[in-house]
Amino acid sequence: MLDDFLVRAALAGLAVAIAAGPLGSFVVWRRMAYFGEATAHAAILGVALALAFQISLFAGTLATALAMALTVTALAGRGLAIDTALGVLAHGALAIGLVAVSFLPAVRVDLSAYLFGDILAVGRSQLAVIWAGALGVLTLLLWRWNALLTVTVSEELAKAAGLDPGRERLALTVALALVVAVALQVVGALLIVAMLIIPAAAARPLSRSPETMAILATLFAGLAALGGLWGSLAFDTPAGPSIVVAATALFALSRLAPRRA
Repeated sequence: MLDDFLVRAALAGLAVAIAAGPLGSFVVWRRMAYFGEATAHAAILGVALALAFQISLFAGTLATALAMALTVTALAGRGLAIDTALGVLAHGALAIGLVAVSFLPAVRVDLSAYLFGDILAVGRSQLAVIWAGALGVLTLLLWRWNALLTVTVSEELAKAAGLDPGRERLALTVALALVVAVALQVVGALLIVAMLIIPAAAARPLSRSPETMAILATLFAGLAALGGLWGSLAFDTPAGPSIVVAATALFALSRLAPRRA
């Protein structure tokens, strides 16, 4: 069954969905969209490093995404405005990555596959890595769920409860880096943040609790992945952007639904 490229693509999309749904909820609650974008842009630099040192793309993008997230946190702690730090590092990392790839003449690489994704080209080994990463993110979020919620509501309340806000921020940073590494080939560096934000934003007006929102966001992300694949095949459009278009359509429909009390 896994020899069918459509089955592999669908399974890869669903793996991203189960990680992006709950994590995207925290991205929306904590207003971390630009932080996620900076981490995703750094993935292109990770691609260049992976190709240069002949290591796996997953390892290269994960290491670079983690380095970017930790650097942003460190700079913000030294008084630099967070939006300034994110703007400089996000665009700087993307530009450096694109330039670095051009210095690898012995390596022929289609950058559009990393910018916008190439889910239809996911192989069996890549599928295993994607699912392992997605399950790792889900396990981390389930383990730290209550603590992360408490820190998100109020850091002072979290400290009073004996929690370390810095440790919980680090957990989110690791989860975000993992999602970037997992989703790079599915939707690409430029569209990863869309899959984190749009399903969660669509779920928000329909949810009465954080858990409901995370579940609905996961469901919407899965529907977007499958719907985008169907649209890509039916209309001969790029798969990654088609997935994001499907997610946007779900967001628009959620705005028309009756608001929760």
